[in-house]
Amino acid sequence: MRETFGSRLGLLATMVGLAVGLGNVWRFPYMVGQFGGAAFVLLYLLIAALVAVPALMGEWSLGRHTRLGTLGAYERVGVPGGRRIGWLLCAIVWIAVAYYTNAIGWVVFHTVAQAAAGVGLGFDASVILPPEAGFSPLSFGLQLAFTALVLAAEAAVVLRGVRAGIERVSTVATPVLFITLLIMIARSVTLPGADEGVRWLLAFEPGDLTAGVAIAALGQVVFSVGLGGTLMVVYGSYLADDVDIRADATWTVIGDTGAGLLAGLAIFPAVFALGLEPGSGPGLLFATVPQVFDLLPAGWLFGLLFFGGLSGAALLSGVAAYEVLVASFTDTLGWSRRRATSTVYAVSLVLALPPMINLRIFVPWDLTFGSGGQTFGALVAVVTVGWVMSRAALLEQIAGADASPADRALVRWLRWVVPTAVITAATWWFLAEVVGTVEAI
Repeated sequence: MRETFGSRLGLLATMVGLAVGLGNVWRFPYMVGQFGGAAFVLLYLLIAALVAVPALMGEWSLGRHTRLGTLGAYERVGVPGGRRIGWLLCAIVWIAVAYYTNAIGWVVFHTVAQAAAGVGLGFDASVILPPEAGFSPLSFGLQLAFTALVLAAEAAVVLRGVRAGIERVSTVATPVLFITLLIMIARSVTLPGADEGVRWLLAFEPGDLTAGVAIAALGQVVFSVGLGGTLMVVYGSYLADDVDIRADATWTVIGDTGAGLLAGLAIFPAVFALGLEPGSGPGLLFATVPQVFDLLPAGWLFGLLFFGGLSGAALLSGVAAYEVLVASFTDTLGWSRRRATSTVYAVSLVLALPPMINLRIFVPWDLTFGSGGQTFGALVAVVTVGWVMSRAALLEQIAGADASPADRALVRWLRWVVPTAVITAATWWFLAEVVGTVEAI
């Protein structure tokens, strides 16, 4: 019999922790910085409610209906070439696991640096970051060591299974992150001049609500919630039959979005108060934020709390991606959990090597397998749920035996509106990152 989550608290902690990861504490703030502040936030909130919640219901429904991982779920519901599609999505996840684990290693290293600063042994944590171009033996060596360490931690959790491993770790790491963010907010908003950062984050001009900002927000929603036809499908396969998918999907997106907003309130007031640059891109978390801590009294303590809490949340999303592969191999190939876990570890460490070299490799890796690959997977999932999976099966998963007119309207929304939104995000990604004509949107 397939293992399921043991409690609703554990389920929500796991799902929110998976969704938050680095997506909403690393990527959300720098996307806000690059796309104009409050206008991006407002559009993100609308899209999270109208697209992410129903899409998440769909992915969970697919997982619970089939009780299989990515390799088997699409084949089970009758998708043409379902096994090949499953392998393609697994390959995307496997490459993403590799580069994403590198980034988790950066966070862990920054945590170590903040702890060292507290005992007078401070050092520049940015030495672990890949250079813009060329090759740094020191950076490469540190990344290799910390990526191997993070992968080992993920493997240890996955080996223990759903309840004893994933759920137990999640019930500790997720609350710790939110408590840490609240402490950071209390410190950030009380700095002289912090109110400018709060206004920038929460106030907007109608003219800032452009199509480009909306599409960027849509892409971030897909990334941050963990949509992609893989992670949430596998975790959906571990949902008990009595779990209310509608309610828990809503709470998961609320928790994920709340973490992003809290991260913004923790970071931007301090950035403005200290005269730093809010639109500094992916380096915001790893370059700008450490400068904030350097300028604060007892900043190492706040830095230790922040990066420590973020390390735990990042680990949860890494564990989820790891579990996608392990579950697929155990479900479909009949491997033992130990064999699957060991194989994923070894191959992931090899795949992690190229993006360690420099950012000219890492950034395209992220855009291709994170933004592009995840958006493609999300499209495959919503089309599968809306057009291949039987309508009766979908309604049963979402609403049980008593489907209301609102539930039937939700199914129509999943069939038409959500795929259209995801296709729009995919088109934007292709035009922006492949063709280079995003201005045409």
